Amino acid sequence: MNDLAQPPHLISPTTDVRESFLAGEWASCIEDDTPTGWLEPAQDDFAAFVAERRGVRERWGVPCTTFWYVSGEQYIGTLIVRHALTPELAEAGGHIGYHVVPAWRRRGHATRMLAGGLAECRRLGLDRVLLTCAADNEPSRRVIVANGGVPAGRVRGEDRFWIALDSA
Repeated sequence: MNDLAQPPHLISPTTDVRESFLAGEWASCIEDDTPTGWLEPAQDDFAAFVAERRGVRERWGVPCTTFWYVSGEQYIGTLIVRHALTPELAEAGGHIGYHVVPAWRRRGHATRMLAGGLAECRRLGLDRVLLTCAADNEPSRRVIVANGGVPAGRVRGEDRFWIALDSA
């Protein structure tokens, strides 16, 4: 975090981070061996791409809010808060999803970003939230546990954790 101009924080998606968003998400796709096609609309019209991600939107059958974790013009990652759970999300997916782009991993950003996401969940009036991660994703497990996650078994290859917001 020492090389950032200001402490990172969660904000609504913004056009201010265009270059670092595109570079970071491209690197993430390459490192994680995932398709890059979803970035084409962002490259073509970033303002429209951002507008589609702002505010409360329905995804996965529930209202969701997308946040970007940024410092100035530096994009660090994304956090999505799902305001409710469907039966499917109760098995895998949970209330919160997040990721940090490769250049900013292993610096504590995910832990701080999730803490900010938990504060957003409190503002929504949630008493507790479910987080899940792949059984072999030890870094994510550490982030969840550091934020008060209590193991709640494994379903469909996803480890489940509940976080009580009154004590998180």
